[in-house]
Amino acid sequence: MKRMLQNQKIIHGSEIHSMIEMHKEKNNTVVFTNGCFDILHAGHVTYLEEAAKQGDVLVVGVNSDISVKQIKGYRRPIVEAMHRAKVISSLECVDYVVLFDEPDPENLIRKIVPDILVKGADWSEDKIIGADFVKESGGRVERIELVPEISTTIIIDRIIMLYGC
Repeated sequence: MKRMLQNQKIIHGSEIHSMIEMHKEKNNTVVFTNGCFDILHAGHVTYLEEAAKQGDVLVVGVNSDISVKQIKGYRRPIVEAMHRAKVISSLECVDYVVLFDEPDPENLIRKIVPDILVKGADWSEDKIIGADFVKESGGRVERIELVPEISTTIIIDRIIMLYGC
C-alpha cells in the first residue's frame, strides 16, 4: 500500500466531509479524536495509536492557535498550529489532520459524523463534546486511559524548574 505523504494528510475543514464519505463508501470505520497536542510527547503518541486501533481511518482534529488560547490561556500554545499539525500527520497511525478554530470540535464532529468518537478516560462520557450526536448517529464513544505522569503542562513545568523563567 502506498503511504500518504504527510502534507496530504492535513485536510482543510471544507474538504473533510468528502474525504470521509469516500471512506464510508468503502465501509471503513471512521474514528475521530481531537486535542491541542502542544509539545507532542509519548502520552499523545500512545493515545493516538490506541485511538487508531478502534477503526480503519483516524481523523485528528487539532485546535488552532486561536482555539488553544481560548482554552489554555494567552501563553499557549508553545508550538504553532501548522507545526503541530505537521508533527501529528507524520505519525503512521494518523490518516487525516484537520485544524479547527472553535474552542470545541462540535462543528467538526458534525461534518465528519464519525463511527467512533475517542477521548481520554479523564473525560466522563457526559462531558465529551459530540458524544450525544455520535451515538444518535449510530456511532459509539470510546474512552482511552492516558499515560500517567506525562502531559504538556508537566513538561512545561519541568522546563521552568530546570531552566528558570
